Amino acid sequence: MTSSRDDQRAGPASELPALMGSGSDPWQRELVLRVMPMPADSNANGDVFGGWIMAQVDIAGAVPVARVARGRIATVAVNQFIFKQPVSVGDLLSFYATVTRVGNTSVTVHVEVYAERNPANPHIVKVTEANLTYVAIDPQGQPRPIPRG
Repeated sequence: MTSSRDDQRAGPASELPALMGSGSDPWQRELVLRVMPMPADSNANGDVFGGWIMAQVDIAGAVPVARVARGRIATVAVNQFIFKQPVSVGDLLSFYATVTRVGNTSVTVHVEVYAERNPANPHIVKVTEANLTYVAIDPQGQPRPIPRG
């Protein structure tokens, strides 16, 4: 696996707030979820299950999309999902989401996941990134237009 230095290390824990968006602009990166995996979330090798991370990414991606769609949404596609580094029990995961496209009924979001490791000498690594598409739905589960303005 090849990745840039920035993908492997984002900097010391003191730089984490600089990665956060204000949340006021849906096109800006926003911290939407922070969670620490527990032993029940890990496999026999001690790494956190990829499926658990995928579920958390889906939740994180839905946060800004629900604001844009102003109502009920459903995940319709995982367009890309890249695991860059393993995640361990005790890593503090921060999920950042950016809305990248708003269509008539769908919204696409990019989610980046960073792990803060080693509390005694903290460092941050990018562990996952993904692109997901959600569709706005009405009470009957049918696609509905996304409100404009």
